[in-house]
Amino acid sequence: MKDVNFLVGTENVLNVPARPYNDMVCEFANRLSSVLMNLKATKDYPDIMSFAFWCRKANITRLKQKYGPYDNRLGRGLTFHIAPSNIPVNFAFSFMFSLFAGNSNIVRVSSKPFPQVPIICDAIEKVFEEYPVLKARNAIVSYPSNSNLTASFSAMADARVIWGGDETIKQIRNMPSKPRCVDITFADRYSIAILNGEAIIDAEEEQMNKLAERFYNDTYLMDQNACSSPQSIFWMQDNREARERFWKSIKSYVNQRYRLESAVAMDKYIHLCEDIIEMESIQEAHHESNMLYRIELLNLPKDLTYLRGKNGYFYEFAIQNLRALIPFITEKFQTITYFGIKSDELQKFVIENEIRGIDRIVPLGDAMDIDVIWDGYDIVGTLSRIISTK
Repeated sequence: MKDVNFLVGTENVLNVPARPYNDMVCEFANRLSSVLMNLKATKDYPDIMSFAFWCRKANITRLKQKYGPYDNRLGRGLTFHIAPSNIPVNFAFSFMFSLFAGNSNIVRVSSKPFPQVPIICDAIEKVFEEYPVLKARNAIVSYPSNSNLTASFSAMADARVIWGGDETIKQIRNMPSKPRCVDITFADRYSIAILNGEAIIDAEEEQMNKLAERFYNDTYLMDQNACSSPQSIFWMQDNREARERFWKSIKSYVNQRYRLESAVAMDKYIHLCEDIIEMESIQEAHHESNMLYRIELLNLPKDLTYLRGKNGYFYEFAIQNLRALIPFITEKFQTITYFGIKSDELQKFVIENEIRGIDRIVPLGDAMDIDVIWDGYDIVGTLSRIISTK
């Protein structure tokens, strides 16, 4: 095909549905895990290591047992994936989700030069040599964003997995597709963290160090670009001592590990200045160093999703109870990360109040742990079809 760079697989992808979590796919995943874990380059990229760890046999067996059985299912056929441009390794997870569902795949990766992409693609291509059947059914490609190839691949697909902004999703959905084509869309989302101040005060120093690492992984590791990275921090049982202890721990950890480019630091400072000029609800702005900006709010705007930071820029606000958040949580909200609060309390809050947003509730540090249940979808279930009997 003209203008297509085939990074992995074959140009003529065979559209053949298979059984979910079949032995060949599970063996392939475990072999890929082993290859990636033994690459020197992997050690430089925690996100690749996380993907490799996720692909190991023990985890795949867990997923199959937890969300199965799948004995009466087959894949839908060919899945076309549009990978996001902000998370380098996301394309690989999307590919594996659909592969586990029993599908052939064409995955378009972002044109951004992420070093993680060729590392993973080279490893997949290497393992494909051991599994020629899978190689014949899959391709990972890149091509210019203005190409008409997206429309061509969409027309071929039995399912589409679209990661991107709302406008990208709208454009692709308007492209012709098969009548029974199933779309899974991962649109712009917004995430928050809820911290219990008393729990912060009571935490041992070792626990605080671990908490700083986990918060770093949720936020700084992806520069807050991930939809699951918290933008706003809400404090329950709030007090000044708890806040100071938490942010001191975060700043200490970040200063040792995070690299802030000069241009990014300037953008961050401009963002701060704009907030100070335009927002009437700022109580205090803290920016002891370029590494960490935090904006204390007097009140919340009607639309919280406008409160967005990058590269260590956070908004914070004290709430008396969870119910205070009800008027602000919309369908745009994805993840709550928490510390010092019980997960079942948060789940009960969302369900009993019939809240339109929030699909994930995870401990602080687990925001980036992508899985087959994501954004409220059972991805493997949705990308496979049930063969019913009577």
